[in-house]
Amino acid sequence: MKLNAIIVEDEAASRDILRNYLKKYCPNVNVIGEAENIEEGLVLIRNHDLDVVFLDVEMPYGNAFDLLDKVGDVAFETIFVTAYNHYAIDALNAHASYYLMKPISIDELIKAVDYVTEIKTKEQALQDQVLVPKTTQINGKVTIPQQDGFEIINTADILFCKADDNYTEIHLVTNKKKVVSKTLKHFEDTLSNDSFVRVHKSYLVNVNEVVKYVKGKGGSVVLSNGKEILVSASKKSNLLSYFK
Repeated sequence: MKLNAIIVEDEAASRDILRNYLKKYCPNVNVIGEAENIEEGLVLIRNHDLDVVFLDVEMPYGNAFDLLDKVGDVAFETIFVTAYNHYAIDALNAHASYYLMKPISIDELIKAVDYVTEIKTKEQALQDQVLVPKTTQINGKVTIPQQDGFEIINTADILFCKADDNYTEIHLVTNKKKVVSKTLKHFEDTLSNDSFVRVHKSYLVNVNEVVKYVKGKGGSVVLSNGKEILVSASKKSNLLSYFK
């Protein structure tokens, strides 16, 4: 998996070495920013969704632990990169994933990245299990994955779902839209017990929100918000079966 990373290191030469090593030997690491002090590092952390931070310990106007204290709830893995081995215990207490000594050993760097990749892969697998949208006829709810967790919405609040390549737009009765990194087929299967029907290769509609059907080869449906959606000829009979 790809890892979004930043480098927080006050020495330009050390940043160059680490960046070049990562590019050559750890191609799954995407370095999206660099900082030379803790304030710049804090800005990058707060403005990016990060998987790992390569963090020097001693920097001007503070150190790595000051930065982590300011971040608070850390959602990324930390790889300390330092010339000093006496910070190892502090790094351990700060839940560091790895402790690299300068000069950086390429083998140790690869091990560190592999270790973080394994952690993140397991986290993602667990997250996918938890965040798979689930609905039943009992609770009528669906979970929508987000960067910081998931949102729970009532299936009754969904007007329709629209395919957007490997993403799905979920349009709500409140006129809000959620974009989810799941295919429309996934939601067709998930919402099959909650009065949702596929009317077109690109649309899944809540039949409870259909206020009008317009005749035609396939015809079209008008939803409660006035949205008109074409119905494929092959999907017409399945749709009309809900209104017999």
